[in-house]
Amino acid sequence: MRRTLFVPMVTAAVAAVVLAGCGSGSTPPTGTGSASVSQAPAPAASEPNPAGDIPDNQVYVLYAPGGSNGAFTVKVPEGWARTDSAGTVSFTDKLNRIEIVPRSGAAAPTSQSVSAQVVPGLRQHVPKFAMGKVGVVSRQAGPVVLLTYQGDTAPDPVTGKVVHDAFERYAFHSGSREVDLTLSGPVGADNVDPWRIVTDSFRWQ
Repeated sequence: MRRTLFVPMVTAAVAAVVLAGCGSGSTPPTGTGSASVSQAPAPAASEPNPAGDIPDNQVYVLYAPGGSNGAFTVKVPEGWARTDSAGTVSFTDKLNRIEIVPRSGAAAPTSQSVSAQVVPGLRQHVPKFAMGKVGVVSRQAGPVVLLTYQGDTAPDPVTGKVVHDAFERYAFHSGSREVDLTLSGPVGADNVDPWRIVTDSFRWQ
């Protein structure tokens, strides 16, 4: 009697296990069909500023203005495009620029005078102007007032592209003469050495 009852119980248990195994094998796990799931495209990253680094092998040539402004010399990168406009001369190449503005009859600039007289005009005319530092640094020509700041360039006439630049404005002075030398290039560009070559080359004549 005990055998008659025991055998069906074992058989039922085995059948339950077999049925459970068949059921789990017949239904694939949810989410395994990953190939059919569409993925949204990643948002486009904002375009970074181009490097704008001046090559290490850049050659420099001496620039000496003529006429009444020919009282100084300074080295500029060879091959850069030159533009003269209303007493201002500039040298440009791609994303970098050197601007030279000679003045006469000016009092010696100081950190205070540059902050009070120059910075307000830059705030008004330079898009997204961001003040850096102003102070006196040493160059081969002697002490010079250096103003650093950042701002946007004018839109490119062809592409409309705007670049955020870093500016270094050096105010050289001797007697009643002053030359404002402004160097600019994209923020993040490593032009420390080229800018030092240019500013250290400045000489009064």
